[in-house]
Amino acid sequence: MQNVKSGKNQYMSFWMLVALVSGNMVGSGIFLLPSGLAKFGSISILAWIFTAIGSVLLALVFCSFSRLVPKVDGGPYTYVRVGMGNFLGFQSGFGYWVSLWVGNCAISLAMVGYLSFFFPILSDKLMTAITAIGIIWIITFFNMFGARTVGWLQLLSMIGKTIPLLFIIFSGVWYIHPEYYLEFNRTDSSSLSALSAAASLTLWAFIGLESAAVTASKVKNPQKTIPLATLTGTLIAAFIYIASSTVIMGMVPAAELANSNAPFALAATEIIGQAGGVFIAIAAVIACLGTLNGWIMVTAVVSKSIAQTNLFPKIFAKENRYGAPSFSLILSGVLMTILLLLTMSKALVEQFELIILMAVLTALVPYFYTTISNILVIKQQDKNSPFWQMSIIVAVLACAYSFWTILGSGQEVVYYGMILFFLGTPIYAIAEWVNLQRKGQ
Repeated sequence: MQNVKSGKNQYMSFWMLVALVSGNMVGSGIFLLPSGLAKFGSISILAWIFTAIGSVLLALVFCSFSRLVPKVDGGPYTYVRVGMGNFLGFQSGFGYWVSLWVGNCAISLAMVGYLSFFFPILSDKLMTAITAIGIIWIITFFNMFGARTVGWLQLLSMIGKTIPLLFIIFSGVWYIHPEYYLEFNRTDSSSLSALSAAASLTLWAFIGLESAAVTASKVKNPQKTIPLATLTGTLIAAFIYIASSTVIMGMVPAAELANSNAPFALAATEIIGQAGGVFIAIAAVIACLGTLNGWIMVTAVVSKSIAQTNLFPKIFAKENRYGAPSFSLILSGVLMTILLLLTMSKALVEQFELIILMAVLTALVPYFYTTISNILVIKQQDKNSPFWQMSIIVAVLACAYSFWTILGSGQEVVYYGMILFFLGTPIYAIAEWVNLQRKGQ
């Protein structure tokens, strides 16, 4: 009886879902990416716009799937498995799951970067790693109390970080130096290559648009609530990204921006002095805290969904009395700890950029598969809809966008990312062998 009651109380409201979608996007990406993008020049503003358009297309694909395959957790894993079978479904789920816990490391690093504004000792590489690991385990513990608790923290953190960002957007306009935009392409490569490389980084900030679909079983009336929350959250994030990035690149010289661990704090300091830097740094910490909170929950839900179809060990699906997949939460915490220790030799911004490129790639392949699967499922299930042709066109465009962004990730990232991605193949083979053995008995 206790499980039934706790499950009933774990439904997330519409605004909790919007906060989950936009909150999972508006976090470390917006607060630290201006530093990583400064090396490209103002062409990165075009990358934001291009990525926003591509992300809306991807969001529409997930909206379509949330209507065709309602009330089922898992997001890309479930959707690809429905349209393209167990193997590609598992490959997508495994790659997506890896991208989540890898990406969580980047979020924790971004949070440490802004904490270093108050505690300079955190700029030390060892202290950076130790603090990031500590943050991950605190949020993992908080997630043990279930989805609705996570939802409330998402709402509060979304409010806490949006107000300061809007302040920068509307106040920073008066501090823009137009000449800072003249460095359109600061790289030695062509504009197309620079745009592709910058878009690979900006897509990191939009990963999360599928968050509402991943947690479908925790939503009332998911066929309507999930699509609306997905589009609303994506559009909110797109506005904040494009507007704030344009303003901050006009406020801070590119060379200074590229070497900063807390770029928005620099911008706020220029507007209202030292107090502004403190104000933004606190907002950034809140943003990263909320984003990490949502992503840790999504990471555990994805691995639980894979386990429920017998392609991960059943222990991944085991829930505590609050409906939280406790083993999945603990294992992802261990994996994040290992990754942070392995990469701690790099400077914070460099470490952050390397990790997010790996996370983006391992998420892009599931996105790519999801768009193809969407075309197949629409053809099978939705031909009576008057808009099915338009849905297929959107899926094709989203597919092309995903593939183009994969190409723009760079050879090194694709090489290491695909090794990480295909490590799932032997895991799938072992899981299927175990399942066959069980059926034989």
